[in-house]
Amino acid sequence: MSSANRQLIERFWQDLYRKDFDKVGAYFAPNGHYRDVPAPDVGAFGPEQVAARIRLGIEPIDGYYHHLKHIVAEGDMVITEHVEEWHWHTGEQVMLPFVSVHEIQNGQIVRWWDYWDFNTLMSAAPQWWIEYIMSGGTAPIPGRPS
Repeated sequence: MSSANRQLIERFWQDLYRKDFDKVGAYFAPNGHYRDVPAPDVGAFGPEQVAARIRLGIEPIDGYYHHLKHIVAEGDMVITEHVEEWHWHTGEQVMLPFVSVHEIQNGQIVRWWDYWDFNTLMSAAPQWWIEYIMSGGTAPIPGRPS
């Protein structure tokens, strides 16, 4: 079971970093829960909400790269230590360390909690991106058609 769950999460990461948001959402059970632990909300539930939440934050980023450190799988749990490298088209960039916890049941993700440092992201992110996130994706992105 651990080996199959690890392979599932390895495919999950590949699809995420290709920005295939709907495919990433499809990994989730109908009640699957995604949460950015430092964020002041409850996250997203189910495939559609998960895809929408990830799309909101990641789609406006031009350069999005994954630096895998470690994956540990035991039973239904897969833990990944990794760094995401983000580059915005306006020149800002950040190396954002993560620990991601995935719980898998019957071949579907039922919990994905991401642990990262809020200050690392906020000190690097452009103001327009923060406004875009806070608006739910309705604020304009500079240099891009509305």
